[in-house]
Amino acid sequence: MSLSSEGAQAAAAAVAVEFEQESDRDSPIIRARNIPRSALIYLRGPKFLIYVSGALSMWGDRMWHFAISVFLIELYGHNLLLTGIFGLVVAGSVLLLGALIGDWVDRNPRNKVAHASLFIQNISVTICSIVLMLVFSYKKWIEEIWDGWLTVVCYTVVIILADVANLASTALTIAIQRDWIVVITGYNRGHLAGMNATMRRIDQVTNILAPLAVGQVMTLASNVVGCGFILGWNVVSLIVEFIFLSRVYRIVPALSVKPPALEHQSSLKKSRERVCLQGGTSSCPPGGIADESSSALPLQDLPRMPLCMQRLRGLISTCREGWRAYYRQPVFLAGLGLAFLYTTVLGFDCITTGYAYTQGISGSLLSILMGVSAVAGLLGTVLFTKLRKAFGLVVTGVISSALHLVCLLLCVCSVFAPGSPMDLSVLNPGNVSDVGGMAGGHQRHGYPMRGASNQPLLPDRSSIHWTNNTVLFENAPAGTEPESYISITLLFLGVISARVGLWSFDLTVTQLLQETICESERGVVNGVQSSMNYLMDLLHFLMVISAPQPQHFGILVIISVLFIFTGHTMYFLYARKAKRKPRTNT
Repeated sequence: MSLSSEGAQAAAAAVAVEFEQESDRDSPIIRARNIPRSALIYLRGPKFLIYVSGALSMWGDRMWHFAISVFLIELYGHNLLLTGIFGLVVAGSVLLLGALIGDWVDRNPRNKVAHASLFIQNISVTICSIVLMLVFSYKKWIEEIWDGWLTVVCYTVVIILADVANLASTALTIAIQRDWIVVITGYNRGHLAGMNATMRRIDQVTNILAPLAVGQVMTLASNVVGCGFILGWNVVSLIVEFIFLSRVYRIVPALSVKPPALEHQSSLKKSRERVCLQGGTSSCPPGGIADESSSALPLQDLPRMPLCMQRLRGLISTCREGWRAYYRQPVFLAGLGLAFLYTTVLGFDCITTGYAYTQGISGSLLSILMGVSAVAGLLGTVLFTKLRKAFGLVVTGVISSALHLVCLLLCVCSVFAPGSPMDLSVLNPGNVSDVGGMAGGHQRHGYPMRGASNQPLLPDRSSIHWTNNTVLFENAPAGTEPESYISITLLFLGVISARVGLWSFDLTVTQLLQETICESERGVVNGVQSSMNYLMDLLHFLMVISAPQPQHFGILVIISVLFIFTGHTMYFLYARKAKRKPRTNT
């Protein structure tokens, strides 16, 4: 579907309240006279309200994602087990429920989706913070009840609530960043690119500042105070975001309209099926279910099914239709290519920073490098807007892909540069028992020839400090410096410089999804896209689990580059097809 459809016409007329006023202020004289008025109009306009609401939401998300990992480690005796379980639960739930979340976004009014997602997310975090405060305050007493099983119950409740909050955050992101801003910009590609870039800049800034803020509170005060700080933030954020989103919904009438001719077009079959399953077959069209699948049960057998099985079958059908809708999209290859970029260790997560620690990089230097990386990401958003205006959206993705791959060549060079700990001999069958440093005590803490060569990337027990996404370990063994810093220098040069092309490419694919997907399928397709992203992210953790030692990291780098190359190749194939079709540019 192109941006000049019926929905585009309705939305373009609705958002004239802001964008027509921008064109009226083209005259320098009028603009000089009306600067205060213009500023007031902008501050009351939908764009600014969305930015503020998004900033509050992103800040809360970044604080919570950072803090929950620290809290789980503290609760389980400085062990990474609960953190690993939490990561698997979060990734698995989005992978399984992404299509259902997107379908729910499509089937309900925009204001109800945004308000429900916002309420569920913030209330879940608030309740979870209260539970954590009680556990931290009365941990010894709780451990004595039910022979310690009450502690397990508390851990389970915390993980479930945190996972519910993440699912609600996913729904809110799909609703606001993938749907609302398309309507707010009046389906104008230029305004849409500007809003996407601004939202990404806000995300980059909050990714650095929010964890530092809550980390300082937890360090200077306590974990209980940290939980209280997050609790208070979520309550205030809930109120402010609710008011702002409600105002945006009121001043942009197009948000209340979903074109009848397009709405739920892809889900008519599954809607009929749900009606048939729950209310019998008498009111159903003759072919309402027969076309759904060749494996569908005969109509006469449906009333015999238990209600829970009928609903489960309806949910499975919704998921199946969502994945089919994703596969049918013209931008399918571009979205799949973006998902492949998630299978990488070349980012500032705990894996890469843990490897840097084993190579003698200090925590303060890692924090500086993360700040430089954030600046590179901001430059990527600027590059995106410039390239899109000069060459168009599809070509911008090609240029960004090429820039990303060229910068990653530095990471490949680091694998073979002096100072690289890569040692393929550890993959021999005779050394399998030593993988992860678990063979014995003398191997676990031994550092022959090169410091930290046998230390896992993430030790199972240690005194751990957290700075943003950086893991810092106390009592590090002496002599952990590598023979040369050339390898680690090339690695971080590649990772940081690649952020420019990476974020420009990410914004390109994001806008392609916004422009190409029809309004009635926007939620479910973006939900499946989130599922794909989490699936590929899970693969990168499985890679680290299978090759956890610093000697393996070079292999992980090469595999990561291959996945990234495959993803960009998919985008090149999409771009080749897209350039063959005439496109109208706004």
